[in-house]
Amino acid sequence: MQRRRLVPVLAVSVMATLAPAVATTANAAPTPASPLAKLAQQKPSWKRCAPDLPAAFQCATIKAPLSYANPGGKKIDVAISRYKTSVKGKRHGVLLSNPGGPGGDGITLPLELKGALPKSVQERYDLIGFSPRGIGQSSAISCGLSDSDANWPRPYKAKTFAKDVSWAKGVADKCRKKAGDKLSHITTRNTARDMDLIRTVLGEKKISYLGYSYGTYLGAVYTQMFPKQTDRFILDSAVDPKLAWRGMIQVWAEGVEPAFQRWSKWTAERDSVYKLGNSSAKVGKTFWDLIAQADRKPIVIEGEPYTGDDIRQIMRAEFFDVRSAAAIVVELKKAAAGKKASGRLLPAQETPSPAFRKPVAPDNGESVFWTVACGDNSAAWSRDTEQYRKDAVRDKARYPLYGDFASNIKPCAFWNKSAEAATKVDNKVASLILQNEWDSQTPLSTGVGLRKALRGAKMVTVKNGEGHGVYLFGGNACADKAGTAYLTTGKLPAKDTTCTAAVPRKSATTTPSSPLIQDAIRF
Repeated sequence: MQRRRLVPVLAVSVMATLAPAVATTANAAPTPASPLAKLAQQKPSWKRCAPDLPAAFQCATIKAPLSYANPGGKKIDVAISRYKTSVKGKRHGVLLSNPGGPGGDGITLPLELKGALPKSVQERYDLIGFSPRGIGQSSAISCGLSDSDANWPRPYKAKTFAKDVSWAKGVADKCRKKAGDKLSHITTRNTARDMDLIRTVLGEKKISYLGYSYGTYLGAVYTQMFPKQTDRFILDSAVDPKLAWRGMIQVWAEGVEPAFQRWSKWTAERDSVYKLGNSSAKVGKTFWDLIAQADRKPIVIEGEPYTGDDIRQIMRAEFFDVRSAAAIVVELKKAAAGKKASGRLLPAQETPSPAFRKPVAPDNGESVFWTVACGDNSAAWSRDTEQYRKDAVRDKARYPLYGDFASNIKPCAFWNKSAEAATKVDNKVASLILQNEWDSQTPLSTGVGLRKALRGAKMVTVKNGEGHGVYLFGGNACADKAGTAYLTTGKLPAKDTTCTAAVPRKSATTTPSSPLIQDAIRF
């Protein structure tokens, strides 16, 4: 009986967000036999996710419309997972989660959360994960991208710009050809609609949510589209909705400059340890001299050559972690002087998720990244290739470390026009935003931007906090306490709050300690 009462709720809430061309309006509930109502009545067939995973961790697949403007048309799979941890008498509902991306697969995130969430939270929720549309087991797409296609970001150089334009157009063309009719429907808005379908199929009036990185934008879009179905939302390491998506790449260039200055000062104060210079200016000169040397001749560490551009790209994120950055530059300095250096600058290979039913193409995550980044808001991307050249030259002067990378041409310059307008996030729905001060992927300014858009939210900022990801994986007891209190009681802090972290924390990293979230995060 409860599920029957919920069917019209989904139909109305989803239908209210569809294109104006849809015959059913937001104020008129569809008939019980309508396509969306039928989809809302699905009963997941839960089974053990994989032989090498706990039996209590279960997976299922439901159907969703490829296009919510045509719910009776082509369907796609949406893979969902659950870990039933709630306790009778204490249960509040379900906690849906997303690890980031775009392109991150959250199907195994409940496993991570089962090991990290306090007992008080687990007793109140069943943990729900899902593969966002187009990813993993959710009708995965592929653009057929090669390793060279995935070679981005690219620094701007006058002599290689024509090749960069050709690369960007080639990626867009491959995606159109290979992904076909799915391409225009792999968007954040449609994933939010899928979330609401999951809510209803699970028989829940509302959902609570824990979203990291890109997951904050997905969560914010959900609050805008489905405010009455939003329960307790934690948005961790925030995307500024106004910057989706070109602006979120460009903000990396702006954000690294103060991080570099902080690192230079911190390292100079420890010159007896690192010997990179006893003043901020001298430390900065040491770094830029290494870049110049690597531009003349690559610096080799453990057989891997690194150009100045390679080093700038890698160090953009590392400078937010002062200890790690100092250690890397020490090794670079050794190698540049012809001495034996240890370690590799290139990031480690991603750890694959446990195998489920169907293998996916190796470019699945990359393909979804471009599909969402370009398709969510095509209006944010200029169609004039010369504009990218001008922007890259301008931003290299403004932000020497990364400006040319951030503003150089991307495949979005050649993408199809978005199927619907980007979501304007502007509401008073309650939520909790968690943000580290020194976050390499989503700088503090983007957390502030999300806070302005979500006027009903409260924000907890970790002063001196390093790394991308706060709750459960950031190592800050104050911030963890705020997140746990909100999930268990539903009460937000009375006002925006600041927690403080040590400088730096003992094992600072640029991403959360969770391997799954590390692999998923782009934003």
